[in-house]
Amino acid sequence: MSIEYRVMQYEDYDLIKTLWDNIHGFAIRSIDDSKEGVRRFLERNPRTSVVALDGEKVVGTILCGHDGRNGTFYHVCVDEAYRRRGIGRQMVVFCMKALSKEKINQISLIAFTDNEVGNEFWNDIGWTRRSDANRYEFKLNKENIINFIG
Repeated sequence: MSIEYRVMQYEDYDLIKTLWDNIHGFAIRSIDDSKEGVRRFLERNPRTSVVALDGEKVVGTILCGHDGRNGTFYHVCVDEAYRRRGIGRQMVVFCMKALSKEKINQISLIAFTDNEVGNEFWNDIGWTRRSDANRYEFKLNKENIINFIG
């Protein structure tokens, strides 16, 4: 298996969306994760997101961006048939290096509490689950609906 890791491009969207639509338990937002939403994200963060490719097939993604101070990982996923091969870890390292080049010193992410696979992954690679902070949200656009993939 020869997996290629490279910076995510807007032109990858259809292949990325196919992966996202086939990940059990995954959730995407109707606006933020639309083609236009991903284009805006990548324009703001042109060098930090990654795709993992097996030939022409996208088998993993991380949408990775920052606000100048903190980095954030979104949509960290690996095709179920490709898991436990180090692809997730390689993508995380790719994004961490990209953020370091942009002088970002801290990264955060959200793993839903019922996402056993994701939480196990983050614990296994040494990330710290915070219990000293609460996460709050305020929805500016109620049309941005979360759709969970069954």
